[in-house]
Amino acid sequence: MTPEKPGRCPISLNDPELTADPYHGFGRIREEAPVALGSLADGRNIWIVTRYDDVHAVLTDERFVSNSQSVPGTTTNRHAESLTWLGLSEELLPLLTRAITQLDPPHHTRLRELVAGSFSARVPALLPRVRALADELVDALPVHAVDGTGTVDLVEHFADPLPIAVVCELLGVPAEDRARWRKWSHDYADILRLKNMLTESGGYLRELVRRRRAEPADDLITGLMAQGAEGERLSDTEVVTMAFHLIVAAHETTAGLIGNGVLALLTHPGQLALLANEPQRMPEAVQELLRWCSPMVFGKPRYATEGIRVADTPIGKGDVVLPVQGAANHDPRHFPEPERLDITRRPDGEGGRHLAYSRGPHHCLGATLADHEAEIALGTLFGRFPQLELAVAEEELAWRPVPGTRQLVRLPVRLGAEAAGPGRRA
Repeated sequence: MTPEKPGRCPISLNDPELTADPYHGFGRIREEAPVALGSLADGRNIWIVTRYDDVHAVLTDERFVSNSQSVPGTTTNRHAESLTWLGLSEELLPLLTRAITQLDPPHHTRLRELVAGSFSARVPALLPRVRALADELVDALPVHAVDGTGTVDLVEHFADPLPIAVVCELLGVPAEDRARWRKWSHDYADILRLKNMLTESGGYLRELVRRRRAEPADDLITGLMAQGAEGERLSDTEVVTMAFHLIVAAHETTAGLIGNGVLALLTHPGQLALLANEPQRMPEAVQELLRWCSPMVFGKPRYATEGIRVADTPIGKGDVVLPVQGAANHDPRHFPEPERLDITRRPDGEGGRHLAYSRGPHHCLGATLADHEAEIALGTLFGRFPQLELAVAEEELAWRPVPGTRQLVRLPVRLGAEAAGPGRRA
C-alpha cells in the first residue's frame, strides 16, 4: 500500500486531536480527499474512506470482507495479530476473533440466521421492562443530586445504567451482576484492563451457559442454544462469544447515544421545544441524533479481496479500508446543511438514511432495540424534567479518549422542577 500523493504522511487514527474532535477532524479529511492514507497503532497503513457514497459502497460491496483470511491466498488473521501485538495471550483471542463482526459468509450467514430470530422475537416483549427501568432510574435522579444545586451526572445515573440493565435482562444475567458487567464493558476499551476483563467475563458467561444447559429459562441465552430451523445449533463457545459482544455493544453504543442525544437537545433548545410540542416526532428525532452525534464514528475495517478503485483511488488486494460512518453522515453531498440538527429531516429514499448502524451483512443486529431504548429514555427523561439544563458550559464537558468514538465521560445537568403527573411525557 502506497499513498496516492508520494511523501504525504499517513494520518494516525490515534492522533489526540482527531480523537478529541472526531466529527470535525474526519470532516476535514473528507473535504481534503475522498480516500486518505492513514496508519494503525501498530504502524500498518490503512485507507480512510469518508464520503457517503464511498462509505456505503465499502459497507455493501461483497469484495470488502471483515476477516483478512477471507482474502484469497491469505492465511494470516490480521485481527489476531493486532491483538497479540497489544499483549493478549492466545487463549483469550477466540472471544474477540470469533465474534460475528469478524466473520464473513458462509460462517457469518449461518451465525446471524441462528441468532437474529431469537433476538428479534424478544424485543417487543422487552419494551415494557425498558419503560419500567427508565422510570426507576428517572425516579432516583433527585436522590443523586449533589451540592444542594440539583446537579446530577446523567451518564453515571441514567444513560449508562439503563442499557446495561436492559441487555442483562434480555440475556438472563441476574440483576445483582449488572454492576460487574457495567465495569467489564467499560474495561473493554482499556487495553491495560482488557486481559482481566476477557478472563473474568468469559468465565462468567461460560458458567451461565452451563447453568442454562442444565436449567433452561425464558431468556436470550437459552434461546441462542435452541435448535435452528435446519437442525443446526450454536456451540457453547459461539453462545458465549455472541452473548459477550451483545452485552458490550448494546451497552456502550446505546449509553453513548442517550448521553449524546440529551446533550444535543439541550444545546438546541428550538429542537427540544419542537419535540416537547410534538412528541410523536421522537422516532425521527432519534434517527437524526444517530446521524448527527452517533457515539460510534467508525467501526471495523474491511479488507479488499481484489484490486478495487474507490473514488478513483486504487485499492490493492489485501489492503485495509476503514469506512468512517460518522464523516459520511455529515457529508454535504448527501445531506443538505449536514451540521444543522433537524429532527424534522426526512431521508430522501433508501440511500439517504444515516449509516450509524452500518449497512450490508453487518448491519447492527440490535438496531431496533437501540432505537426503542433511546426513544423511551429521552421521552421519559424530558417528560419528567422539562426544565432540564446543562450544569456546566458545553466546552467544559470531557469526552472519552477512545479512537473512533464520541462518548461523554460525564454529563452534569440541573434537573429543575418535575412535570405534573398528567403532563408527563414518555
